[in-house]
Amino acid sequence: MAAHPVDEKLPALKMATSGLQHVAAMYAGVVAPPLIVGAAIGLSATDLTFLTGACLFTAGLATFLQTLGFWKIGARLPFVNGVTFAGVAPMTAIVASTEDKSDALPIIFGAVIVAGLLGFLAAPVFCKAVRFFPPVVTGSVITLIGISLLPVAFGWAQGPDPKADDYGSTTYLTLAGVTLLIVLLLRRFTRGFVKQIAVLLGLIVGTLVAIPFGVTDFSPVADADVVGFPTPFHFGAPQFQLAAILSLCVVMVVSMTESTADMLALGEIVERPADEKTIAAGLRADTLGSALSPLFNGFMCSAFAQNIGLVAMTRIRSRYVVATGGGFLVLMGLCPMAASLIAVVPRPVLGGAGVVLFGSVAASGIQTLVRAGLDRDNNVLIVAVSLAVGIIPITAPEFYHSFPETAKIVLDSGISTGCVMAVVLNLLFNHIGRGRDAQDVTHPMEAGEEIAAVH
Repeated sequence: MAAHPVDEKLPALKMATSGLQHVAAMYAGVVAPPLIVGAAIGLSATDLTFLTGACLFTAGLATFLQTLGFWKIGARLPFVNGVTFAGVAPMTAIVASTEDKSDALPIIFGAVIVAGLLGFLAAPVFCKAVRFFPPVVTGSVITLIGISLLPVAFGWAQGPDPKADDYGSTTYLTLAGVTLLIVLLLRRFTRGFVKQIAVLLGLIVGTLVAIPFGVTDFSPVADADVVGFPTPFHFGAPQFQLAAILSLCVVMVVSMTESTADMLALGEIVERPADEKTIAAGLRADTLGSALSPLFNGFMCSAFAQNIGLVAMTRIRSRYVVATGGGFLVLMGLCPMAASLIAVVPRPVLGGAGVVLFGSVAASGIQTLVRAGLDRDNNVLIVAVSLAVGIIPITAPEFYHSFPETAKIVLDSGISTGCVMAVVLNLLFNHIGRGRDAQDVTHPMEAGEEIAAVH
C-alpha cells in the first residue's frame, strides 16, 4: 500500500530544494521579532546576531517537533514553526517597563517558559474549548497584531538612531520607499518561487542600493564566526515576573487559537483532516517548543501560516520536506555568519519591507473578520470595542500612566488587552444567556487559510 503523500519521502534533491523554499517563505518572519526586541533593548550587533541565530535554531527544533514528533507530541503534518509575531508587542512592552535593560530578556524568557508549560498542560482541553475563539475574536486579534507592529516599521524607515540629526532624513525615507517599491514590483510581476520570496529579495536589493549612501555596515559579518552554538541562557538565567507571565499567557492563548485554525486548514489541503487528537498533539508541539526555546535564547514559537499557502500552491504535501526545511533552520542557527547577514541590512531597508510584512498581518486579520459574520450588530460591536481598546497604547501611549508598572506590562500591550476584550465580549453577546447562532461561534477552520504569519 502506497504511503499517504504527507508521509512520502521525496528524492534528496527535491527534498532539499523544496525545504529551502519553505525556509525562504518564512525567513523574514523569523528574524523580524528578534530584530524588533533586540533594537528595543539596544543590543550590540554581536548580541543581535546571536539572538537572531538562536531564533532560527529554535524554529528548526520546533519544526522537528511538529513534523516528525514523538509520543503524543506533533501533528505530523507539513507544518512550519517559528517565532510568533503575536508576542512582539507584549515583549517590547516588557522591555519598556524594565529599568535595567539587561534584565529584559531574562524576564521575557521566564514568561515564555511558564506560558509554554501551561499551554502544554492545557492542550487536550484547549482543543475542545476552541469554539470560544471564533473568527470574530481571532480576526480582531490578528488585525491588532499588524496594527501594533506597523509603528516599528515606520521607526525603522526613519533611521537607526532616533536621537541622530539625520533621523527621518530624505535619504533614509527614500531607501525605505525604494525597498517597498521593489517588493511590490516583485509581487506584481513575478510568479512562483520568486514571488514567494519577494520580501527577502527586497531586503537584498535594498541593501545593495543603500551601499553608495554609506549606511550599510558589513562589520557584523566580518566579525562573526562561521560555526557557533547558541549557548544556553546566554543573556542570563530566566526571571519570573507575574505581570510578564500573564501578558505572554494571553499571547499563548492567541497562538494556540491560530495554530488550531492552521492545523484544520492544512489538514484539508493535504487531505488528512485534523481531528481532536491531531490538534492536541500539534498544540503540545507548539507549546513544548515554546517552553524549550528560551533555553537556547529563543522566543515563543507558533505555526507559520504562509507556509500553508506554499503547500497549497506547490501541492508538495510531504512532512519530511518541511522537516528538511527545519534542518536548514538549525544549520543557519549554528552558523553565526549566516545569522549576521540580517544585521547588515540598514534599518530604513528593513522599514520598507516591514510595511509589507506587518501590513500583511493586519490585512489577514481583516480577511478573517470578513468571514466572521459582521452583518450581525453584536459582532460589529465586539470588533469595534476590541480594536478601540487594543490601539490605546499606540494612539495614547500615556493613557495608563497612573497604573502600577507591573500592570502596565499587560495594559501597554494592545494585543493582550484587545484579545481579553474580544473574548469577554464574545462570551457576553454570543454565548451567555442566549441560544448560540452557528455563525457566531464558527470554528476557527474558517479563518485558517487566511491567517498570516504572526509571530
